Amino acid sequence: MPVLRDGLFVIGVATSTQRAQAREQLRSATRAALAAVLGVDADAINIDSTPGEAPRIKLAGGKRAIGCSFTHDEGYALAAIYLHGAVGVDVMKVQDIQDWDNVARDYLGPQVCAALLAAPASKQATEFARAWTRHEAWLKCHGRQLSEWQAGDEASIGVALRGLPEGLVGHLAMAGAN
Repeated sequence: MPVLRDGLFVIGVATSTQRAQAREQLRSATRAALAAVLGVDADAINIDSTPGEAPRIKLAGGKRAIGCSFTHDEGYALAAIYLHGAVGVDVMKVQDIQDWDNVARDYLGPQVCAALLAAPASKQATEFARAWTRHEAWLKCHGRQLSEWQAGDEASIGVALRGLPEGLVGHLAMAGAN
């Protein structure tokens, strides 16, 4: 059973590499975990997803929505559930990305790009993945879609996730924590 800590828990699930199957596997695991944590029937938990919007969890007969965020890459998925507000989570495989510096400049901003360029070449792919997942988790937590960097985005902070499978990095951002 997942451990609820300060209204938050994160679950990781090995999934299919097929997006639709991975999506359903993660939602099923999320309903089961949340049901165990809250002591309710999994059928009483509805996960509402609208493309371009954060998913929402509602309990049957309940009036409050529960914050949640989903992410997946390379046959692994994460769900973050926060009972007290918005949450964002992102995971990414560490890999060499052609023109990563242009992507960083456009989406992560000049300060992050400069820090990445200053990192040793052997660490740049990992550092890019960390910066990207931190930013994505922050965007998800704040209900924003991916867009080019704008002033104020330098505040994108998050907590690095530990215990992920080899080659993956991830971050979590919570309302009130950033």
